[in-house]
Amino acid sequence: MAAELALALPAVVLTLLLGAGALGTAAKLVTLQDGAADAARLLGRGESEGAARAAVVASAGSASVSSEARGEFICVHVHADAQIGRLISIPLAASSCALAGGL
Repeated sequence: MAAELALALPAVVLTLLLGAGALGTAAKLVTLQDGAADAARLLGRGESEGAARAAVVASAGSASVSSEARGEFICVHVHADAQIGRLISIPLAASSCALAGGL
């Protein structure tokens, strides 16, 4: 009984740690999407690029932000890396568009 537990315990712990890391990564993706939407709305209302970047940093922390005009829309793209432990790095990206000239 003790031998089986000693063999199975590391696998169970590793599975739990990877599951917790996956949940953290999903939460970071949601915050990236929220930051991209906030930044797109700010740019659509005519705010500065700095205000849009500040909105992304406030919600998602360190991330690269780019924006572009697509016809009557302003689109914002946000990229960041999610770390699971020290060995696994997953690139995340989120985009959002808003109507330019909106109120």
